[in-house]
Amino acid sequence: MRALVSSNVNNVLSDMYQVLLNSDAPEGSEWDVACSLVLGKLGMRPPWPSGPDSAADWQPAQDLEVLRSAELMVISPSAHASVMAAAATLEPGDMSTLSRDRDVVTPSGLLVLPEPVVCMNRTGSLSDTAAYGWQFVTQHQVLPTAQYDGVRLSTFMDRDGPVQPDEWRAAVAHARTSGHPMPRLVPDGMYGMRGDNALDATSDGSTQWLTEQHKQLQAALTQASAWRAEPPADIGEWAGGRVDDPNDDFAFRYMFAFWRLVAQGVTTAQLLISPPTGPRTTDVPPDPDVRVVRLSQQMPVQRSKETAEGKQVRTYHHRWPVRMHKVRQWYPSAQEHRLIWRGPYIKGPAEAPLMLGEKVYAADR
Repeated sequence: MRALVSSNVNNVLSDMYQVLLNSDAPEGSEWDVACSLVLGKLGMRPPWPSGPDSAADWQPAQDLEVLRSAELMVISPSAHASVMAAAATLEPGDMSTLSRDRDVVTPSGLLVLPEPVVCMNRTGSLSDTAAYGWQFVTQHQVLPTAQYDGVRLSTFMDRDGPVQPDEWRAAVAHARTSGHPMPRLVPDGMYGMRGDNALDATSDGSTQWLTEQHKQLQAALTQASAWRAEPPADIGEWAGGRVDDPNDDFAFRYMFAFWRLVAQGVTTAQLLISPPTGPRTTDVPPDPDVRVVRLSQQMPVQRSKETAEGKQVRTYHHRWPVRMHKVRQWYPSAQEHRLIWRGPYIKGPAEAPLMLGEKVYAADR
């Protein structure tokens, strides 16, 4: 695991350093700026490490703290689909309106998804995210020297998920035979989100400018990492779809949407203190420390339709997000605008897989 983390941190820091060497950053400051943009945003305090090895020790300790002490939540399939639909409407600049004290449900949390989300990054690599963790941190930045309230995101892969390249299977097998098997949730990456409501929701020009700046930086990082690019891997049969993440911001968008939908009341979080309805598939008793996040209102399922020849039942085999739209809603009590969503969220049977494309195919029988 340390080798995996070290490789990821080394790639991210190296790419950022190469971009800054070809920027207008003051000569000699490139490494400090790279560390602040990567590690400082995650809550690491200066002085910065001379190389990625120190970060490779620091990052797993933060992931372990999330797994050890965070409030555990699981999100229902329908609520997850709503968050996916909301995340698809977001631009990078929208995240600058996040206020962690107002929007984030708890200072430390771990959200387990009902199905892995497969993302493809700028180099063509695939990961299957099974959970998101977060912690409140203080971000440390340079040029100028500043500190901000922030949120550190941790992504966790599914050890047994749909992305199973040969080298991954070999690593899992080696860890098992060595007596140190990999955990089911495997730490993958870390991201830092500014959480001090840097921009008001009505700052259309500013959020658009930040979006463009973010995309320009990501384009430069993509060029710097081109030597690591690889053809998309064959992940096998999986009905959940794939998220293309060339700007490396899907984790931001998903969690921003989750927090805002919870704060908006679209979802509800309840303690799991009674057995779920339906047949039990495990003998493990309900855990009162687990919160289940569900939609406050479910969309009705598709009804059967009658034809001239008699009754014909249309069965949908997928769930799909219905178009949503963002609204900058004025809150008189707080005297501020906030970004919210309106519109329906999801259709299709709750147990069916989520499809993220533009079409849904129905089978009549």
